[in-house]
Amino acid sequence: MDLIPTRDEILRGETTDIYFRRTMEVLRAAGKDRVRVTAEAIAKRFPAGYGYAVLSGIDEMLSLFAGLEVDVEAMEEGSLFFPFETVFSIEGPYGAFCELETAMLGMICQASGIATAASRVKRAAGEKPVLSFGARRMHPALSTLIDRNAFIGGADGVSVIRSAAFLGEAPQGTMPHALVLVFGDTVTAMRAFDAAVDPSVPRVCLVDTLQDEKFEAVRVAEALRERLSAVRLDTPGSRRGDFRRILQEVRWELDLRGFRHVRLIASGGLGEEEVRTLCDVADGFGVGTSLSNAPTIDYALDIVEVEGVPFAKRGKRSGRKQVDACEACGERTVRPAADPPGRCPCGGAWKALLRPALRAGRPVETPSPPRTIRDRVLRQVERFHAREAHR
Repeated sequence: MDLIPTRDEILRGETTDIYFRRTMEVLRAAGKDRVRVTAEAIAKRFPAGYGYAVLSGIDEMLSLFAGLEVDVEAMEEGSLFFPFETVFSIEGPYGAFCELETAMLGMICQASGIATAASRVKRAAGEKPVLSFGARRMHPALSTLIDRNAFIGGADGVSVIRSAAFLGEAPQGTMPHALVLVFGDTVTAMRAFDAAVDPSVPRVCLVDTLQDEKFEAVRVAEALRERLSAVRLDTPGSRRGDFRRILQEVRWELDLRGFRHVRLIASGGLGEEEVRTLCDVADGFGVGTSLSNAPTIDYALDIVEVEGVPFAKRGKRSGRKQVDACEACGERTVRPAADPPGRCPCGGAWKALLRPALRAGRPVETPSPPRTIRDRVLRQVERFHAREAHR
């Protein structure tokens, strides 16, 4: 048995929690596996400090139900949502999706966590580019998942070759410390890079391997002149001291010598707060662990109707629901799906956010390209912060 489950194993329920398998044994024995239910997914709380979450992984999750006798309504991939809002509902014979619940939640919990964290890092970076360097912090089988969700959350690029191909983007990156160590000198390594690598690739030199960053940056700039696009500082924590002051010092020395075109890229254990703190002194960021290891968004899936009758466990609201957003003021509400939407108190019209996604296991719409989803996320994040600023 391989370590990584195949798609067929997931669809057969081999990655499910055992109680779902035993539940199906009981339901089949009792002749109740065809009982029709509606189940809804919500998140009751977010990680500390999060005012919103980004729904991601829905497109992949829907592929689990191809050809099954189920209907799904869902928010769009890349939607911002808030606690206790239904993000998707699934209706059909319970036996059709019982053993897929573990996979369903796994596909959206981690994906949404990465996308949400990326949207926050990108917000902190503003117009400065953010590159996803997180693939090395997780199993390689997850590299495309990590980068895809970092990208749709707001990252401007990814470093892994396969991830970039999946996204339809060009992979972005600089050079490893290993290249400098093999050549024994930063300038020698950068000259070799410049001679061998396609001229269309920006010349970005890592300047913290052997010597003081400002002297290495100046040496490389003087060697490559206008061909040098940027220098990257990945200064280890044991040598970092005040990273902000180091960046300022490098900037001063480069500017003093006429190398104002050389950008400063910061990396090495950076998260949202570090990016926010360094945004005015760095020109771009490589962010890894804080994206790949982002806190998950903890969705729960619960039955809310049985054979069309509202019925839910304690602590859950019975019945199918609809989530509305006012197109004028941005207010949101959750209502029984059968109730008419009415009007927002501001006088604006409500827009229903849960839309048909699958009918009898067939997709209703073609999934949006990753860049389209990314643009959707960034627009919503901007509107969210604009509304918060006026509260």
